[in-house]
Amino acid sequence: MFRSTLAIACLLFLPAGALMKWSSFAPEAWEYWELHDATSTETINHGDWDSLLKDYVKPDETGLNRFAYGAVSDTDKAKLASYIDTLETVEVTSLNRDEQLAYWLNLYNALTIKVVLDHYPVSSIKDIDISGLLANGPWKAELIFVEDVEMSLDAIEHEILRPIWNDPRIHYGVNCASIGCPNLHTAAFEASTVDDTLTTLARDFVNHPRGVSFDGGDVIVSSIYSWFAVDFGNSNATVLEHIKTYADPELKAQLDTIDRISDHSYDWTLNE
Repeated sequence: MFRSTLAIACLLFLPAGALMKWSSFAPEAWEYWELHDATSTETINHGDWDSLLKDYVKPDETGLNRFAYGAVSDTDKAKLASYIDTLETVEVTSLNRDEQLAYWLNLYNALTIKVVLDHYPVSSIKDIDISGLLANGPWKAELIFVEDVEMSLDAIEHEILRPIWNDPRIHYGVNCASIGCPNLHTAAFEASTVDDTLTTLARDFVNHPRGVSFDGGDVIVSSIYSWFAVDFGNSNATVLEHIKTYADPELKAQLDTIDRISDHSYDWTLNE
């Protein structure tokens, strides 16, 4: 954990405006979690998480998936806690790559929902200040032990998922409990379908106004494409090409006439 702690300490004392510049650098993998067994047929049961998602995630009229935090029963809160406890017992490094990917995505999202429920009601996840001095939100708080290693949401996303899979669709799989975020999926990720699910989530986001919108002749895209520019090619042109890969024909035709991104936006309001 020393490298992770050191990196966090450096970030906390960067001057104002430096985080955008920092985000343009590629993340470094936490080497231990690159271990896997390509021949493994072991599967993880995500049934309890799947049932919670099916019960409490509902799309609104715009296609934004909202989570009914205020409706979650005490029984289901206990079920969520038990599911996370079960994930703590998994020897992740013995799994194959697809099973690992489903594991980490489900763990990240389940932890995020539990953090919000533990502090609900809140208007934004950024109001949950459990990460320590000068750190907004819950992302740097160490929340779980996996193979006896204590880790945070940031560690899962930035030291495991992003650098190991090196796939920009990771951003459509992890959910930060905010309206501006790509949809929280209505079902648990499963190894056999995780690739197709990430593609579906990418299309859902890109073709929603919080992914791409227009103001006159200007195109405005999610701040995700700026914060994590390196994952999308690190330029206006490569971000636009990435977006067009998942755009419906009408949106793609609009984007074909544009060669620059005018602005970025993001809504941190809770996705309830």
